[in-house]
Amino acid sequence: MQKKMRCGITTGTCAAAATKAALLAWLGEFPDAVDVTSPQGKTIHVKIATYEQLAKGGKGTVIKDAGDDPDVTHGTTILAEVEVQKGTAIIITAGLGVGIVTKPGLSVAIGEPAINPGPRKMILQAVGDVLPVGYGAIVKISIPDGQRLAERTLNSSLGIVGGLSIIGTTGIVEPMSEEAFKNSLSPQISVVKALGYDQVVFAPGKIGQNIAINRYGIPVETVIQTSNFIGFMLESAVQYNMKKVLLFGHLGKLVKVAAGIFHTHNRMADARFETLAAYMAAAGAPQQAIQEILACNTTEAAMPIIAFYQMQSVYRILAERASARAQRYVFDDLIVGTVIVTLQGDILGMDDTAQEIGGSLGWNIK
Repeated sequence: MQKKMRCGITTGTCAAAATKAALLAWLGEFPDAVDVTSPQGKTIHVKIATYEQLAKGGKGTVIKDAGDDPDVTHGTTILAEVEVQKGTAIIITAGLGVGIVTKPGLSVAIGEPAINPGPRKMILQAVGDVLPVGYGAIVKISIPDGQRLAERTLNSSLGIVGGLSIIGTTGIVEPMSEEAFKNSLSPQISVVKALGYDQVVFAPGKIGQNIAINRYGIPVETVIQTSNFIGFMLESAVQYNMKKVLLFGHLGKLVKVAAGIFHTHNRMADARFETLAAYMAAAGAPQQAIQEILACNTTEAAMPIIAFYQMQSVYRILAERASARAQRYVFDDLIVGTVIVTLQGDILGMDDTAQEIGGSLGWNIK
């Protein structure tokens, strides 16, 4: 019998719990563990490693437990130092080992600590749980070993310098081996089939899934996350006798499919900017535009460049190409359409097949 893999907590959860511990120390309370709230409203119970009461606040630490996930931050210390002040402002700053954002295209502005929106929300909630009315706080998050650990990540290529990112969209790390993860994804197609559909929507991530359902009204029961395993899921769709697939997701993932990359994890293959540059060049973009695209660190950062040079037509070409490569991948046993969106959910480009599949699913594209 296969052992069930153990879940862990994200660095964002650790930071929020350490913050709450620091404030409780200020109040003279030192529980073994605290509860913090995930961005989805779920309660997460976190063990506290150390407390320290200070004259104007407190310190708290949490040891990151990634469960059975092979996480570079497993076992590292997350430290929160909180200074309590009169007023209502809550300011979050980066201490030692937490990176600073230096390039555009991320979910955090240039010059800000690399603490993503989900963890920021959790930290603010943790402060609100403890602070009396009329008080604010300066919260400094540190990872003492963060600068060394950051060398084992891709942070530098994203423009995050000086340390690690504080991340986590759900607060929980849910580990799986690659094969187990893939095998947990494909049965969802069987459910779609059992509901009477012969077409399915594949979204590489949670953001694309939410946009497809909540913004464009695609039936929730037809939308499945593929994670990085787009090729595997296309093959599974054939095995379940699906007829059509709509690829729906962010430019950063689907531009890889346009290049014939069907395992989209960046450690497997990453030709995002080379692909963008090649198709822009083929469409007549000037050399300066190509150089600027190749210098980007995220595809979100590439979008303003594409707009500046009035090359938005490349998105439709990429969508058409992604569909063609996907169909070829399964030897034309599926009809495939592609929709490419921004992180905010705006449609950048789609092909005619996507229009057809989306229309038959009743989406509300205007």
